[in-house]
Amino acid sequence: MSDIINILPDSVANQIAAGEVVDRPASAVKELLENAMDAGATKIQLIVKDAGRSLIQVIDNGCGMSDSDARLCFERHATSKIHKADDLYAIHTMGFRGEALASIAAIAQVELKSRMHDSELGTQVIIEGSDVKEQTPCACPFGTSIAVKNLFYNVPARRNFLKKDSIELSHIEEIFKRIALINCDIDFSFHSNGRILYDLHGGNFAERISQVFGESYRERFYPVNESTDIVKISGYVSKPEFSRKSRGEQYLFVNHRFIKHPALSAAIEKAYTDIIPEHYYPTYFMRLEVDPSRIDVNIHPTKTEVKFIDESALFAILRAATKKALGQFSLGNELLFNPIQEVDIPPAPKGYVPPQPQVHYNPDYNPFEMNGKAKTGNTVSSKGVTSSFFQPTEHREPVSSKWTSFFDIEKEKTPPPDPVLKMDSGDENGIDDKREQVVHNPCIQIKNSFIVCSMPSGLLIVDQQAAHERILFERFNSASEQVAAQHLLFPVNCQFSPADADIFNELCSDLKGYGFEIGSIGQTTFVVTATPPDVKESELQQLFDKMISDYKGSMLQKFSDRKQCLCRSLARQMAVKSNTVLQQTEMQQIMADLFCCQVPQISPSGKKTMAIVPPEKILNIQ
Repeated sequence: MSDIINILPDSVANQIAAGEVVDRPASAVKELLENAMDAGATKIQLIVKDAGRSLIQVIDNGCGMSDSDARLCFERHATSKIHKADDLYAIHTMGFRGEALASIAAIAQVELKSRMHDSELGTQVIIEGSDVKEQTPCACPFGTSIAVKNLFYNVPARRNFLKKDSIELSHIEEIFKRIALINCDIDFSFHSNGRILYDLHGGNFAERISQVFGESYRERFYPVNESTDIVKISGYVSKPEFSRKSRGEQYLFVNHRFIKHPALSAAIEKAYTDIIPEHYYPTYFMRLEVDPSRIDVNIHPTKTEVKFIDESALFAILRAATKKALGQFSLGNELLFNPIQEVDIPPAPKGYVPPQPQVHYNPDYNPFEMNGKAKTGNTVSSKGVTSSFFQPTEHREPVSSKWTSFFDIEKEKTPPPDPVLKMDSGDENGIDDKREQVVHNPCIQIKNSFIVCSMPSGLLIVDQQAAHERILFERFNSASEQVAAQHLLFPVNCQFSPADADIFNELCSDLKGYGFEIGSIGQTTFVVTATPPDVKESELQQLFDKMISDYKGSMLQKFSDRKQCLCRSLARQMAVKSNTVLQQTEMQQIMADLFCCQVPQISPSGKKTMAIVPPEKILNIQ
């Protein structure tokens, strides 16, 4: 029997290794950027074409390489950072495995130009599929320029599994953000298809965050600083009101390396317990400095997963530091920026005697009489519900001007509803198939979140937020109904990151049909001149940020409808929230509009909007 075990050729071995190290263009970008930082560069340019399919080029002003190093760096396990096994436990650099360039060269056409600072000429190396085609001297600036062309050109199966350009570009942008954020002292630029997406200049950590995500982020965070014998922590955590429904903007760095660590992420999130809604998550940019001997970064090819010796202690310290920041700065900022204005009360004149307070009352008032007739108590109807129980409160001051304007405009736009509406229903709560709802029935509000009114079949309880979401969703989704626009006295500027600005620019045409009028100032700033009548100017930036976040999450799903995603997000953000006091007319308007909806029983988020409590349950009759 002949031998069946063979030694793989280097080209095949490199392609197999490339499957672990480089699974998409963003992986190649990560390796090239990390090599540029390890070279001591202070200025790094990233250039991509066709989301990295055609070209990925990284240009740096680092130390450069000699002729022999420029050729040797493409060999497997060739590295300048590891000399013995013990060095794995004292790693201060990014790339150290010695597999990145060899793996990239095995699946692409690579051109390297590099010159050391003390050399007059540089060297050029051209490699295709691990084969060195040429190495010649060349004139080039000091530093290194490496161009990766036609990625996966010799592995068509891998190339066919790449996503569309917008998705691959978003992965590249995420890698760029992770590296640019933590290396805030380095100048970075990012070009895609000849268009500059980012042009970042060196500064401190806070400045880099605002450069990447926009100036509005300066006001959204509390600083975190803690130093112990185990770890040194610095960074920023979001204020509770800026929490999100996704974990998108959570950045955790250890020794200048972005990592994913569920336990440490949970430590930060647990600090927000009871101060943000359930299923909402904070945004944070957290830097940890740990003794390299107490951490293992060599457990995954991408080096984003690490192990700590002192994991339990790190968890406790990180959670405590976050809670300290939330408690300290939430009060400190209010005292610093909103000082209490003391009232200047002049002293009383000499000899002044204040008048004695008096209580005025009607001595003829009889609580058992009303309009000259004896009041014998609430009359009970045949349905067993007191007729005065749902009487509206008189002389109630308006609480929300936004609701007054909203209902006034809606009444002008649409004719008044019929006094009796019919609605089909087949839910499990036992709502009658055909029932009459008197629109002008008095309503009451429970815990400022639920609207209750009487019906022939019992008590109708409506979740005001879920109901208003359904109303707005169907109004936005209706092709025949145009939402009125209210022009702003002073236009509002909203700023986004370059990637979010591209998405928002695509959505602007759709937003015009929903009552928004939006123009652009440059590439990342937009000016809002008109909004729907029930939108606060101060909430526009937050509304658009959450809308973009929801839109990105929805569009990643298969068969997503763009208009449906946008309508659902706007309805969720603009709906009246729980714990909001409503007027009697506002509650009745919600009831009337809800019963006119096509699907009144369920909100766009899938939450029930209403429930019927039959009389026997109210009276506890078996």
